[in-house]
Amino acid sequence: MNNAFRDPQSLLVVGGTSDIAVATARLLVRRRVRRVVLAARPSGALTRAADELRTAGAAVEMVAFEATAISDHEKAFGEVFAGGDIDVVLVACGVLGTNALDPVKAAEIAAVTYVGAMSAALVCANALREQGHGTLVVLSSVAAERPRRANFVYASAKAGLDAFAQGLADALHGSGVRVLVVRPGFVHTKMTEGLPPAPFATTPDAVAVAIHAGLRSRAGTIWVPGVLRQVMAVLRLVPRAIFRRLPG
Repeated sequence: MNNAFRDPQSLLVVGGTSDIAVATARLLVRRRVRRVVLAARPSGALTRAADELRTAGAAVEMVAFEATAISDHEKAFGEVFAGGDIDVVLVACGVLGTNALDPVKAAEIAAVTYVGAMSAALVCANALREQGHGTLVVLSSVAAERPRRANFVYASAKAGLDAFAQGLADALHGSGVRVLVVRPGFVHTKMTEGLPPAPFATTPDAVAVAIHAGLRSRAGTIWVPGVLRQVMAVLRLVPRAIFRRLPG
């Protein structure tokens, strides 16, 4: 652990109703965060998340955010950064969808999970670079490392986002801005409700703890749980003819 690390005081969540994002915000507020900005579609879930974090002691702002409204991102996040420096940005917008061979549905998944998330991340990365410090946390997935037949549309979008974030980290090297890529496995959330859990399934709170540890360790990429790093290293070597027959 780097002894110079100090827990962040401000947090912007892109995808403010994500179970993982709310759990992470809750944990960071318990540590040191006092300003939280939740960017998401207006909804009861967003209001409840904001109320919970206010009760925990944070000053919370809600910003209307639509992942597919790319032309609005610059203005929305520009106003957030104009209100004060942001120490951590967590990009957690995405939709799981289904693998029905429907090009419209597939494009909708990609538009939110890859294109919208990429746009938001770039706008925020530029703002972080301008202020000279901060960490951009990008919520990827182990699915990005090798898509399975059960989730290949979602996995392809996450793979694109993951590759983008890795490249962005290199582009920002030396700027004072760091990128942390988070690759969780199956997480018990409202997005995965009703789906059979995969091996090493975890919870939003466990992912939040791992994100905080990643911030403290200055890591570039983390897997949650950590054993998935070794699991995926093996699965990448499995011949395709065998891999396609694996469950789910």
